[in-house]
Amino acid sequence: MQYEIIGDNLQMAKIALQPGEGIFAEAGTMVNMSGNMLMEAQLKGGILAGLKRAVSGESLFLTRFTPREGAGFVSFAGSMTGRIFPVRVSPGSEFIAQKSAFLCCEEPVSLDIAFTKKLRAGFFGGEGFILQRITGTGTAFLHCCGDIIELDLKAGEVVRVQTGLVVGFGETVSYDIALAGGITTALFGGEGLFVTTLTGPGKVVLQSMDLARIAGTLLPYLPRPELKGK
Repeated sequence: MQYEIIGDNLQMAKIALQPGEGIFAEAGTMVNMSGNMLMEAQLKGGILAGLKRAVSGESLFLTRFTPREGAGFVSFAGSMTGRIFPVRVSPGSEFIAQKSAFLCCEEPVSLDIAFTKKLRAGFFGGEGFILQRITGTGTAFLHCCGDIIELDLKAGEVVRVQTGLVVGFGETVSYDIALAGGITTALFGGEGLFVTTLTGPGKVVLQSMDLARIAGTLLPYLPRPELKGK
């Protein structure tokens, strides 16, 4: 498999496949493909794996793409303005990602769910209680909102992030929340009551914005229906 990330903030992943190779993608993410590409909806990993994906916000079925009679290509894109980045996993390693970040992956890659280890992180961390666990061997492609910020934290190194902006992190990274400063700052600082804390060692991927914030910014400018009785 060879791939190319095309574009800037409206990115598309173009993936070239050889005969015998295949890739699984989230339903509805395909942009274009060569004429010899076959696609088929499948329950990757069985019904239990499909139900787990549904719980994490993804599709019950994934679409499998594979070429016939020679090489082919297929391209995928996310559903919002943002960037695509590859995550490479191997036996013994895993990557934890936010719900709905998954775009597509090679066939040997496995998708599962992961639970936040602390209740307070699930309630206030902005990612919910259920995250995605990516394991196996190969490359998965994730989509984020806005731009990507990649950090390699050293052992004991801490980064604080506004809730909702964590795309994913390695299995060695500790995930928690903390108060955003003192009470006055938390109430009137404009950053919310809590921030997400990530403690190394390990890789961390952040996004520069999140869909909820975009929706909240646009809401005051959307037309409102006239009140009944006027």
